[in-house]
Amino acid sequence: MRARRLLRRVTAGIPEDRNPVTHVTELPEREAGFAEWPDWVPAEVARAARASGVERPWTHQVEAASLIRAGRHVVIATGTASGKSLGYQLPVLAGLAEDPKAGALYLAPTKALGADQLRSVSSMDPGGVRPAAYDGDTPMAERDWVRAHARWVFTNPDMLHRGILPAHGRWARLFRRLTHVVVDECHSYRGVFGSHVALLLRRLRRVARHYGSDPVFVLASATTAAPDEFATRLSGVDCTPVLADASPRGARTVALWEPPLLEESAGENGAPVRRSAGAEAARILAELVIEGARSLAFVRSRRGAELTALGARRILSEVDSSLPDMVAAYRGGFLPEERRELEAALLSGELLGAATTNALELGVDIAGLDAVVLAGYPGTLASFWQQAGRAGRAGDGALVVFVARDDPLDTYLVHHPAAVLDRPVETAVLDPANPYVLAPQLACAAAELPLTAAELETFGGASARAVLDSLVADKVLRRRASGWYWTRRDRPQAEVDIRGSGGEQVAVVEAETSRMLGTVDATSACSTVHTGAVYLHQGSSYVVDELDLEAGLALVHAEAPEWTTSAREVVDISVLGTQREEVFGGVRTCLGEVAVTSQVVGYLRKLPSGEVLDQVPLDLPEQRLHTRAVWYTVSEELLREDTSSASRKGRAPGGTGLVPARIPGALHAAEHAAIGLLPLFATCDRWDIGGVSTALHEDTGEATVFVHDGHPGGAGFADRGYAALVPWLAATREAIVSCECPAGCPSCVQSPKCGNGNDPLDKAGAVVVLDIVLGAVRQHEGRHDHLMVNHAAERPTASNS
Repeated sequence: MRARRLLRRVTAGIPEDRNPVTHVTELPEREAGFAEWPDWVPAEVARAARASGVERPWTHQVEAASLIRAGRHVVIATGTASGKSLGYQLPVLAGLAEDPKAGALYLAPTKALGADQLRSVSSMDPGGVRPAAYDGDTPMAERDWVRAHARWVFTNPDMLHRGILPAHGRWARLFRRLTHVVVDECHSYRGVFGSHVALLLRRLRRVARHYGSDPVFVLASATTAAPDEFATRLSGVDCTPVLADASPRGARTVALWEPPLLEESAGENGAPVRRSAGAEAARILAELVIEGARSLAFVRSRRGAELTALGARRILSEVDSSLPDMVAAYRGGFLPEERRELEAALLSGELLGAATTNALELGVDIAGLDAVVLAGYPGTLASFWQQAGRAGRAGDGALVVFVARDDPLDTYLVHHPAAVLDRPVETAVLDPANPYVLAPQLACAAAELPLTAAELETFGGASARAVLDSLVADKVLRRRASGWYWTRRDRPQAEVDIRGSGGEQVAVVEAETSRMLGTVDATSACSTVHTGAVYLHQGSSYVVDELDLEAGLALVHAEAPEWTTSAREVVDISVLGTQREEVFGGVRTCLGEVAVTSQVVGYLRKLPSGEVLDQVPLDLPEQRLHTRAVWYTVSEELLREDTSSASRKGRAPGGTGLVPARIPGALHAAEHAAIGLLPLFATCDRWDIGGVSTALHEDTGEATVFVHDGHPGGAGFADRGYAALVPWLAATREAIVSCECPAGCPSCVQSPKCGNGNDPLDKAGAVVVLDIVLGAVRQHEGRHDHLMVNHAAERPTASNS
């Protein structure tokens, strides 16, 4: 089998006792299920589809198209390269062909995906549809034409928020007969961004209704759990799911791969480090190219994609001088013509290998490859299978290699294959009721059209009313008998960043040229663009010369040092209110509102190997964040109790209890590992969350471990952690125990963003803490001798500041 041969190739020469492959599994081939073209599909559309290679549609495409044609809101949740696009293109194009005044709107999370779909629709246009893009790249001279003539507008949430809804009067032609709204790759709308988009779609519906239309919503998603529930929460309309994937898929061999420890290098506090996932991916990619396999390597960052491609080319140059030209990097930031050239080269076989970010995950038409390498877990199982799905051609096997990063979650996954291969795909987390998101979105809605009491249910009912009251009190809105009105001449949309938390932005500017490279949230500026930070933009590296928070400006110069930087901050946390609480003897678990006070105090400079060069101090102001957290407390008696007696009470044995000097390090290590594993249950990145641990917290009176959302008001991650507390902490314990290091490393209990320099940490003590907590909870599960408290604490409302 070809996939097995490729796997043998990439492991050739590695001693058996150092084999990095921890597990191999085979996924069978799947045959296609065909259906006939529906009789309502325009003949010219069917002819165009056949010309593009679609002789007959698959059954799930016809199922989705028929539901949409019947006026149902639909979410199509099938695998990579399963032809979701045709499922919505057929009914939308048919509707536009039948009604020459009808219009449609398409939303994509990236401009590249929108451009791909625009090309696809343009090739099928039965005439008169005039599909066109309206995004940040659309020249000003063309925008008037799009507003006046285009009947299917391809855009993104950012442009809808800032350019279309605020000027809806100029778009009246489209809104009056808007028949369909397509939301592509909707699984990418999660966390704070997803919460903003959910409210943005509600704003879109009310503007459409104002002009007399009520469009059908069509959402396309990677395979995800409960897609109908998620799509309904995102769009605000009840969605019917289409789940049965009838597209053909080649057999795949999936290998889990853990890079070796580097004997010659040491990380922070002398901890062992592993060979980086990017370096491993470069070597694997080079071997695959030598074997003649068309391959992709997915890397987490743009810089990482460039470095992986460079590493593969360097290896190939030592084999044959013609081989390096067969590998390239593919990432966001390329010009459209550069992307098209790379995609064509990949499809033709002229280019055999590419190192890419998730730019090739979201819908771009590259599939049927011989091999895919994932350099690090992409954050969710949905993304994992979306990326892995690029491999596999009918009738021929393909190889998928997941290479673990030096990270607790990746370590856990390569040693627990069922967590990747057998676990149901998670659902995305979003919270449209978050007041820190709801407040700016309601202000935007009122600026577009006055809000009425009858519309409040659409935006969250009582939660929306409480936020509106705070906006009126702050004189942002004016309350009249007929509703809530925007009172200013300027529009709020320009100040609301839907990809962040809605606050002020810090501009990143190249000092020598005055060219603005991008923006970052003010809340994250201290940790990402502090003086001395290495800032990456479109594959280029810059170093920050100065951060001026009052002016909202970070000045940088072009430089590509050999090191990377990571901020170090000190954090304190206070409990504002507890919403849920359970008591299991000497263990208490809680969910509630917290205030997190943080201050960046310095940064580390690290080599790619993980070796720390030095730590540089910084003097930056404190920041305060109101958010949500999950936490547990442990009594001193349990922590210091001999666990041999604890075992007789039903808790897990683990040696002796902890002496007082070990408790801070044990809690700290348990906190770090828990942060690393929460993304397995909450569809977040570890950079979306934070934590605090203390041997005696002033609000709880006991040893406490907090894990909190990193966004104002929370993004739903802490809530998901509380709901999955036992499996989450059990997985955390397993990740620590599975790691082969003696005293703690980045694969188990060290954190790349620890403000205390990963000191103190007690790996063995963390296992004792987790055994105590899990033992106490499990002992009382199913019994009635523990206390469950539901507090009536209300979420704080936010002012529009």
